[in-house]
Amino acid sequence: MNTLKNRVQLIGSIGREPEIREFGEGRKMARFALTTEETEEQSGGETITRTSWHNLVAWGPTASLISKRVAKGDRLALEGRLVNRSFVDKEGLKRTSTEVEVLDVLVLNNRRKPEYQAPF
Repeated sequence: MNTLKNRVQLIGSIGREPEIREFGEGRKMARFALTTEETEEQSGGETITRTSWHNLVAWGPTASLISKRVAKGDRLALEGRLVNRSFVDKEGLKRTSTEVEVLDVLVLNNRRKPEYQAPF
């Protein structure tokens, strides 16, 4: 059991445009939401689809890729790890949040036009 790690693998669709922030020394962060769906067939033949929303954050080169190549509605396959964080909201209340820190991403379909197209 000592080979188990904190890893999450998801395939889903971007639920809203990624929020990109840049910090000093060229450090970049992307924050976005991903929806995943699970379909289950009931005993009566009825199909039920459950949609889950996941909060994601990416840093550095992964955030740069997301800022250039990802838009709302795109499908992604990604791997990351669960991260818990605490913060104080605008009303002064302490809140906690669980999000997936994206470590690797694969864009499955891209709704944006490519930055460069070959002349042939």
